[in-house]
Amino acid sequence: MRRVVILGGGTAGTMVANKLRAAYPQEQLHLTVVDQDDHHHYQPGYLFLPFGQLAPRQIVRARHSFIPDGVDLVLCGIESVDAKAKTVQLRTGDQLSYDTLIIATGVQPRPEATEGGDGPEVGKSVHHFYDLAAAESLQEAMRTFRGGRLVIHITEMPIKCPVAPLEFTFLADAFFADKKIRKKVEIVYVTPLDGAFTKPIASRELGDALAKRNIALETDFAIERIDNETKEIVSFDDRHIPFDLLVTVPLNMGPDYIAASGLGDENNFVPCDQGTMQSLADPDIFVLGDGGTLKTSKAGSVAHFAVDIFMENFPDYLAGRQLTHNFDGHANCFIETGHGKGMLLDFNYETQPYTGAFPLPVVGPMTLLKETPANHWAKVAFRWVYWNLLITGRPLPFTADMYLMGKKVEDTASGTSTKDLLLGLFGRRKHGGSAVTAPKASARPTLPSSAAGKPAAKSSARPASRPAARPAAKSAAPAAPVPAYVAQKGVDSTADAASVLPDPILPKF
Repeated sequence: MRRVVILGGGTAGTMVANKLRAAYPQEQLHLTVVDQDDHHHYQPGYLFLPFGQLAPRQIVRARHSFIPDGVDLVLCGIESVDAKAKTVQLRTGDQLSYDTLIIATGVQPRPEATEGGDGPEVGKSVHHFYDLAAAESLQEAMRTFRGGRLVIHITEMPIKCPVAPLEFTFLADAFFADKKIRKKVEIVYVTPLDGAFTKPIASRELGDALAKRNIALETDFAIERIDNETKEIVSFDDRHIPFDLLVTVPLNMGPDYIAASGLGDENNFVPCDQGTMQSLADPDIFVLGDGGTLKTSKAGSVAHFAVDIFMENFPDYLAGRQLTHNFDGHANCFIETGHGKGMLLDFNYETQPYTGAFPLPVVGPMTLLKETPANHWAKVAFRWVYWNLLITGRPLPFTADMYLMGKKVEDTASGTSTKDLLLGLFGRRKHGGSAVTAPKASARPTLPSSAAGKPAAKSSARPASRPAARPAAKSAAPAAPVPAYVAQKGVDSTADAASVLPDPILPKF
C-alpha cells in the first residue's frame, strides 16, 4: 500500500483527494488529508461579501463533507516536513509518514509584512478582503463610507486571484453609483505593475475600463509603508497617496512550515517543475494549487487544470517512468465589472489574454476581454459549480490545455487549434499540450506495494502564526502622479450609520 499525504484541504487538496480516491482502491492507496480546521472556504466569495452580495454562510461549509469516504482527515496544524525521512511533523507532536507528499496549503495574506500593515487604522480606514474576517470588516466600512478617496492597492505580485483587486475596484464603482454617491467618491487603483494587468493586451483593455469609469491608475508603486497617522501609502521612491479608505492587498506568502522545512523560496513558495508540478528538491513531493512557483495565475482554474495533469502523470510516476504530460499554464479568469456584466481572460504560459469568443469561435457564448452579461452569469454560476462539481472531482467541460480557437491573436501564441476542442469538451482528449500522450490508464491502476503507515489521530489544534520577514523591496520607476488630492468629508467606518447618515446604506442579501 502506498501512502499519499495531502497537506491542505482547500480547492486543490480536496479535488485531488476525490480524484485519487475514485481512481485507486483503499487497499492500494492510503490517502490522508491534513488541514488546521473543518472549515472549507469558497474564497472567490470574499470579493462579494463587502458589497452585501453574499453572506458568510454561503462562503463556508464543513470541510469533512467534501472529503470522500476512505480518506483520513487529520485536523491539525503542520510544524514541518522532513523530506529525507519522508515524514510530516504535526503541531500535536504526532508524525505522519508518507511515500508521496502533495503540498496544497496555498498562500495567505501577511499584512504585518508591510510597515504599518497591522497599525491602529486596521479595521477602521485600512482593510483588505483576502480572508473572511477582513471581508466582513470591510463590508461595514463600505456600508458607512459617504465620500472621500478610496484607494485600492496591491502590495506585491504574485497574489491569489490577480484580477480580484480590479474586480473590487469595478464593483466599488458600481456600488457607489447605485447609492447615488459616486461623484462624492474618488477611486484610485495603485499597482506595482506597469499597467492595469500583467499582460499588454489585457492591460490595455482593463486600463480602458478603469478610465471609462473615471478611476485613476497609479503604476510602478513599490510600497514602503502604510502611514496610519497621516493616512497615506508611501512608496520607496517617496510618492505619497492619501486615502480616506484604503483597501490593500497584503503580501501573499506560503505557510511558515514551508520555511521551517527548507522547501521554499523567500516567499515560502515551493519551487516546482512548470509542467509536472513536481518539487525541484524532491521527486516524491508535488505542489498543487497556489503554493508553488508556476509562472501563471494563482487561481482556482489553474488548480483545476494542474490537478488534471497530475492525475494523468500519476500512473507513470508510480511506475518510475518519465512524466510525459505537461501543464501549459492554462488559466481562465472571470472579472466582475459591475452592473450585471463581466469580462473573461483565457491564457497560458506563452499566450497572453486575447480578445475573441470562448469556448467556441463566433458563437461563444462568452466573450474574451469584453464586458457582457454572459460573462457575469458564468461567474455567478461558478459558486454552484465549485461546491457541486469542481472540488468533488467530477468532470467539467473545460480542457486543461488551452485552445486558440476563437481568439483574435495579435502577437505570439501557443496552444491547440484543432478538432480536439470538441473531444476535450466531452472529456475524450488527454491533456498535456505538446507533451507525448501516454495510453490512458485504467480506472483503478495497480500500484507497487509498500508498507502502510498508521494515520495520526485527529486534533483541532491550530498552527501558531509567526510574523514573516518582508522580502527585499524592488525599486520602482517614477510614474505620472495621481490627480491632486481634494479633501472631502468622510465618515468613521466604525460609526453607526443610522446616527450619522441622512440616508443609511444597507447591504443587500
